[in-house]
Amino acid sequence: MIKAKLNIKTKSGKYSILIGTNFLSRLSKIFQKNGLEFNKCFLIIDRKVGNKRIKEICKSIKQTKIIYLFKSTEKNKNIQSVIKILGLLQKNNFNRGDCLITIGGGIVGDTGGFAASLFKRGLKFINIPTTLLAQVDSSIGGKTGVNTKYGKNLIGSFYQPNLVLADTIFLKTLPNREIICGYAEILKHSLISSKKFFLYLDRNVKNILKLKSPFIEKAIFESCKIKKKIVQKDETENNLRKVLNYGHTFAHAYEASMAYSKRLNHGEAVILGIYSSLKFSLENNFINPSDFNFILEHLKKAKLSYNINKFFSKSDTNTIVSYMRNDKKNNSDKINLVLLRKIGSIDLKKKFNQQKIKFFIKEKLFN
Repeated sequence: MIKAKLNIKTKSGKYSILIGTNFLSRLSKIFQKNGLEFNKCFLIIDRKVGNKRIKEICKSIKQTKIIYLFKSTEKNKNIQSVIKILGLLQKNNFNRGDCLITIGGGIVGDTGGFAASLFKRGLKFINIPTTLLAQVDSSIGGKTGVNTKYGKNLIGSFYQPNLVLADTIFLKTLPNREIICGYAEILKHSLISSKKFFLYLDRNVKNILKLKSPFIEKAIFESCKIKKKIVQKDETENNLRKVLNYGHTFAHAYEASMAYSKRLNHGEAVILGIYSSLKFSLENNFINPSDFNFILEHLKKAKLSYNINKFFSKSDTNTIVSYMRNDKKNNSDKINLVLLRKIGSIDLKKKFNQQKIKFFIKEKLFN
């Protein structure tokens, strides 16, 4: 059943996000109803999606199908994977009237979406995100890309999908760690844009993390709505869209510093990044102590780990800062940080020298 629909309109195109539960059995009908006509599709499916779901999806799609099972790891999110996908599309004689469909988490969506943007300068693209993180974040807004040894998402493009289908049925089999991973982005959206939504999360966090209806659907919908408003105003991250990077300059550096180890997934890195940015704001008098403490109490209530000592030591500081410097959002020797002024309000235009950030990490984050 489809419970909510968001229509996104950007300069490069318009598409819908459908949110609901258990609508996988009628995918071809949904495609047709949303104006998507094609005879052949290339399915990139995350290997973590169970065989039962894969069979259900394939039965539901009536068009000719080529299936490619993808091992979704950050190390596999690279240009070689994209080249392999492009080769398979050519080998199977795909053309611009056909469609590429990604079914999986953000790694699958980012990698497949990038391939779709490159193949014959643009293939039809449908994203079916299967993790909470992908449903509220990477599937919306058209960012696609892959990692390099120098950092995360450094090669990519802005390429809007033709349709996004967020079915909460996929979430039922996710481990709790993955639910928390997605919740980190939901929390981020509330902090940068809506105190009202943050208060809703604070009241209902336990029900959301347990995937109870209607709390989980509302959390996904409100989170997507916030991102929708931002990407519609700034599709290619020239200014406003940078608010979505709140906590991510730290987070991406943490991930890269651990060589994208399974010990620290993206959502856990974002939680560390949110706390790091929050603490930096407090230390530099950007945010008042009451808002800082309110957010900190929420992290504790939700049992979100924000202790950097679990993953790093002071000796890792230089490595972390070097990755922060290489972040794609920086265009000078200084490091750009998105900082919180208060819940629901951020400051985009803050740049700091590397020594200041090194001192902060070593002396204020570690204990």
